[in-house]
Amino acid sequence: MVAYKRILATLDQGHDGELVCQRAAELAERYSAQLLLLHVVEYVPIDLGSELMLPQPMEIEESLVARAKDYLADKVKALHGIDVASHVEVGVTKLEIIRYADDNDVDLIVIGRHSRHGIFRLLGSTANAILHSAHCDVLAVNIAE
Repeated sequence: MVAYKRILATLDQGHDGELVCQRAAELAERYSAQLLLLHVVEYVPIDLGSELMLPQPMEIEESLVARAKDYLADKVKALHGIDVASHVEVGVTKLEIIRYADDNDVDLIVIGRHSRHGIFRLLGSTANAILHSAHCDVLAVNIAE
């Protein structure tokens, strides 16, 4: 059996993130592994054609990053007895997860997976991209919809 040393949990804010974090924490505790929590803030597109006075994309991203850091800090505080670190990235979610896992010698990625039906199954998802691109083991936690 593989002994995982570094486990990456990719978290969304909300119920999905709770389930993924819980499963990853259980595994980190079982294997005495370091748990890395990651949240990716997607780029905010710029609409140059809009004449409305809206907050600039950079301000929105900064706000989303700050909120994500607070969310992850709360998760870190709640995880006792586990070596845990957190990080927020800005970019394309699937690419940032793979890059972060590679850069940090991750042995296992834990990600949420939604059950999709019909045409949505053909369109793919972040979890599907990670399953096919990761250079380490991937655990897809089924998120009931």
